[in-house]
Amino acid sequence: MSGRIQKKSADPPHPKALADFKVGVDNVIFSVDTAQNRLLVLLVLRHEGPFIGQWSLPGALVRQGESLEDAAYRVLAEKIRAEHLYLEQLYTFGGPNRDPREADTSYGVRYLSVSYFALVQFADAELIADGVSGIAWYPLKQIPPLAFDHNQILEYGYRRLRNKLEYSPVAFEVLPELFTLSDLYQLYTTVLGESFSDYSNFRSRLLKLGFLSDTGVKVSRGAGRPASLYRFDAEAFAPLKDRPLVFI
Repeated sequence: MSGRIQKKSADPPHPKALADFKVGVDNVIFSVDTAQNRLLVLLVLRHEGPFIGQWSLPGALVRQGESLEDAAYRVLAEKIRAEHLYLEQLYTFGGPNRDPREADTSYGVRYLSVSYFALVQFADAELIADGVSGIAWYPLKQIPPLAFDHNQILEYGYRRLRNKLEYSPVAFEVLPELFTLSDLYQLYTTVLGESFSDYSNFRSRLLKLGFLSDTGVKVSRGAGRPASLYRFDAEAFAPLKDRPLVFI
């Protein structure tokens, strides 16, 4: 009598344990030095492991009962003082093995970073040392190898900053209430490079868009003609906020 050999069913896959996360925030703090046409990034020197003695972005683990945004502002407040500052959540970096401490399997902890980017004017930002050495502005073109995956976070932040300048009024968050068109143009060229637009086209396009109000006040700087002071009109900008590339 012939019979069938029944195939033994495979054992169900063993379910993996859920990851136990510690959550931190890392801030990409950009500073626009229009006097020397430099875009700077704030770095701190690590005094604890891992990566002791290596530069990194300012960051901290989120405290009990603290929101992500509050943690990001806490990191900012511990490093700089600035009258005009823009802050926005950037991205979440949570790949396995991004932090060497994850190799300690006795704890089984993963380290997740919720990153933010901030923008300030260099002349408006005061560094807070509080007796701690190892805090400095680095030109974007001279960034050393950073701890963790912070070079990747910085690169992502720079792309976001460029995009934000092209379609949003982020520049007006860090300028004083009254500014000249030359002040605004200088900020853009520092971040985007002078090849993005010449001053004449930049000025013409902005004024046609209609969200800059001429205050009627002029200011003299150097030997040139007095320049008009403008104010950003948020209400006039509102219909343009979803249009791409409104500035260039």
